[in-house]
Amino acid sequence: MFIQTEATPNPATLKFLPGQSVMDSGTANFPTREDAAASPLAGRLYEIEGVNGVFFGADFITVTKVDDREWDWLKPSVLGLIMEHFTSGTHLFTDGGTDGGAVSAHAASDEDDELVVQIKELLDTRVRPAVAQDGGDILFHGFEGGVVYLQMQGSCSGCPSSAATLKMGIENMLRHYIPEVVEVRPV
Repeated sequence: MFIQTEATPNPATLKFLPGQSVMDSGTANFPTREDAAASPLAGRLYEIEGVNGVFFGADFITVTKVDDREWDWLKPSVLGLIMEHFTSGTHLFTDGGTDGGAVSAHAASDEDDELVVQIKELLDTRVRPAVAQDGGDILFHGFEGGVVYLQMQGSCSGCPSSAATLKMGIENMLRHYIPEVVEVRPV
């Protein structure tokens, strides 16, 4: 098994590509060691001293490190655990399922009004693919009074350029297509 790695815009995060599907659908974020209890792989990655975040995407895993650790030291351990997990056939989540209850997605619900449906569609088609390339995801949290509330995950969480991405990129795009949107704020 050959696992590729890619740098992300966030210097504290690396993207690991195992060459096979990681999540069947959605994403899973494990920002703390306690959250990682839902996944054997995430839990084992947190056992590596210096790991500070784990995120699963469709075909990638991003791992975030603490500032005082170097990737030269962490990367071999992370690669070893990921390889061991995928070659062992162990389930990704402790319940044996594919989502462990941690999946994010923007599926429209019957309660969504027309503007929220449009916002979610734009996020899914224009924003999520771009942030996934950088090893992250974006979650819709609400739309109220012209303000869209979003949360960055994976490598995008805590990234030095995430504020600019939200304001200059996502906010401008949403305002262009949906005049009722006046601002985007992080959650």
